[in-house]
Amino acid sequence: MFFAITGRSSIRTAWWCLIALIAGAGPTGAEETPPTLTTTPAVTAAQEKSPETVEPLFVRPFTPAGPGRNDGNPLWSRSGMFISFERSIGDKKEIHIGLADGLLFQTLYHLRAAAGELKFFFPGVVEDISYNAGISWSPREDRFVFMSNGGEGNYDLYAGDMGGKEVARLTEHKEKDGQPDWSPSGSAVVFVSGRSGKGDLYIIDSVTRVLTRLTKGGKEYLYPLWSPEGKRIAFMHGNNENHDIAVINDVTRPAESIMALTAWEHDDIRPVWSPDGRKIAFYSNYNPQGDPRIWSIMVVAADGSDPAAGDGLAAKAVAVDVVPDVERGPAWMPDGSRIVYVKNDRQEYHPIYVVNIADKVGKLLKTDTKMNHDVVCSVDGTIAFRAQVDQWDRIFVAKMKE
Repeated sequence: MFFAITGRSSIRTAWWCLIALIAGAGPTGAEETPPTLTTTPAVTAAQEKSPETVEPLFVRPFTPAGPGRNDGNPLWSRSGMFISFERSIGDKKEIHIGLADGLLFQTLYHLRAAAGELKFFFPGVVEDISYNAGISWSPREDRFVFMSNGGEGNYDLYAGDMGGKEVARLTEHKEKDGQPDWSPSGSAVVFVSGRSGKGDLYIIDSVTRVLTRLTKGGKEYLYPLWSPEGKRIAFMHGNNENHDIAVINDVTRPAESIMALTAWEHDDIRPVWSPDGRKIAFYSNYNPQGDPRIWSIMVVAADGSDPAAGDGLAAKAVAVDVVPDVERGPAWMPDGSRIVYVKNDRQEYHPIYVVNIADKVGKLLKTDTKMNHDVVCSVDGTIAFRAQVDQWDRIFVAKMKE
């Protein structure tokens, strides 16, 4: 079985708790608290000054307040027309889909019935536990794929239509399938499966159901993500507490075309392509202090032309002491020159910053929200994130003036 791993720090625990969710442990519920990173690195003279601030055009809640539920992991559709998020109510997790203006129109929550049929239930109607997460849209945004345990404990992939009431099961295996990403250029869905005994990458055609295995080996391959043109796949792989970032440049020749972007002793996780596909941002526990509890955002060339280790790779850090987003990875702005992130500053309740990757200067985005996480950006620059209100997580949206 894959996704079985232990950790040594609070963010490590929080991150692998997410992996445990995919493995069927269930959501953490309302008691979840942001990870605590206790060590703060030394700052430069420039960083000791008050940060420059960015005034937003607006900051507003996307979901209404309500006790007993936690909303998180927002995700924009490719065009920015739709936004989804995951709602936890006790042990249940459902996916909600809405328009960018806040109108919710679809809920994904189902249980498997006898004879393998799917039945849909509205929240609160039944007591069975169903866990649904990890949505990804098709190129035309008329369909989507997500992972679900169907209320029976084992995770598979399901596909549905926008606005529809039925879903089709894409995979069915005794081992767990998850972390799907639909290609922006076709019907192929890349995902992680434990059917090989470890976490390996597979592609399934959403139309023909033809399955192709991409990776083989003793390492875990996790969080695959298609490049913007739909020809390459970035992912992380490794064992225990050391993972590296790599790219499959040709999915028809995966073994021959795998290219390592990092190969050092630091843990590198959650790669995300820049909008133009030329760069990849990821989290790393590299930092000048050598403290594995402090995380940085790194940006490297996607073609492998940057150093994969040593001082050359260390120089690619654009922000230090950040709160890693264990759901989606670093959030690129649509111009490809800036990244939005959450700073590890508990005194300021984890504020949101925007960093220019060229000069590495971070600016504070004044959202006046607390305990921020799960930051994502749409193609028009609108930011969605979760923040804590009265001990419950809620989705907000914001947009900068510049």
